[in-house]
Amino acid sequence: MCSELESFRDAIRRFVESEVTPHQERWKKQQHVDRSLWNKGGEMGMLLADIPEEYGGSGGSFAHQAVVFEELGYAGDMAFGIHVHAIVAHYILNQGTEAQKKKYLPLMASGEMIAAIAMSEPGAGSDLKGIRTSAVRDGDGYRINGSKIFISNGYLADLVVVVTKTDPDAGSKGVSLLLVETKNCPGYRVGRILEKIGQKGQDTCELFFDDVRVPADAVLGGVEGKGFYQLMTELPYERTILGVAGVAAIERALRLTIEYTKERKAFGQALIEMQNTRFVLAEIKTEATIARTFIDRCIVDMLEGRMDTELASMAKYWISDLQCKVIDQCLQLFGGYGYMLEYPIAQMYVDARVQRIYGGANEIMKEIISRSL
Repeated sequence: MCSELESFRDAIRRFVESEVTPHQERWKKQQHVDRSLWNKGGEMGMLLADIPEEYGGSGGSFAHQAVVFEELGYAGDMAFGIHVHAIVAHYILNQGTEAQKKKYLPLMASGEMIAAIAMSEPGAGSDLKGIRTSAVRDGDGYRINGSKIFISNGYLADLVVVVTKTDPDAGSKGVSLLLVETKNCPGYRVGRILEKIGQKGQDTCELFFDDVRVPADAVLGGVEGKGFYQLMTELPYERTILGVAGVAAIERALRLTIEYTKERKAFGQALIEMQNTRFVLAEIKTEATIARTFIDRCIVDMLEGRMDTELASMAKYWISDLQCKVIDQCLQLFGGYGYMLEYPIAQMYVDARVQRIYGGANEIMKEIISRSL
């Protein structure tokens, strides 16, 4: 297994080096990756690495998918929205009907369909019970009305899992997830690609639904009112992914800073020869090692099917907090150059901040953990 996983890592690394890294600056300017990247990713089997082969996936484990996220993180990529794509795949795999799995997963695995999940609204972020987007039964289907914001992959998405209220009076039991195919979909509109302080190559959009009609079988799992349960069940996967990406970013920041401080001289000596520099890097290396040990344990728990909401919340909040702290400390050691976007550490600084917000704000993570006390 280890040798097979390392071979897979080598293939992913080569793919990232040839198909992702050279295009980062162009993607930042156009605010989205090229659609052809998704097709190439599908050809090499990285899009749905941990989805069974019977549904078009690569048949690997969560370890394979984690390798994909790590290698993208080591390369500093924050544009290729494969994370969201993989999350949607797991919603369909674990919560969808057999027909939904067979229809959508092979298309997602090949890159023919790019997926997004539409949760946040202008008035509802981490509080999913506060959503206002509605789906009203209309004959043999539903009509969706509402808007969503901060939707990753929104510009290119062919399939959107939309969090809706199918029964406004039923509280959490009135939430349903609907699968919306965006091609030739009357009433569906993609708003502007939002200007963010970081992750500029990742398309993040507003989405609008004006009497968008979908068939009855668009309800994920085929039964109304299960949306909130489905969200709570699948969020640990997303939060573990964020932890994996966070640790990769921490390890990259440490490596870049060690390299820089060995080369940069001040007062006649390399920065790394100064005690303050060595002590800061010693602390970061210790924290990076702790974070790696923790996330590896989380990966094992995912592989063995025992990852729970509390542990995933711990991974998401603690690692993302550490990621922001470490990158800030590393940037300081770069001095003025650390503030220049031509240096990767500066880009990492602005890219990292949202890790503490999306996937559930870290304050929500602490609330979830506190319930297990």
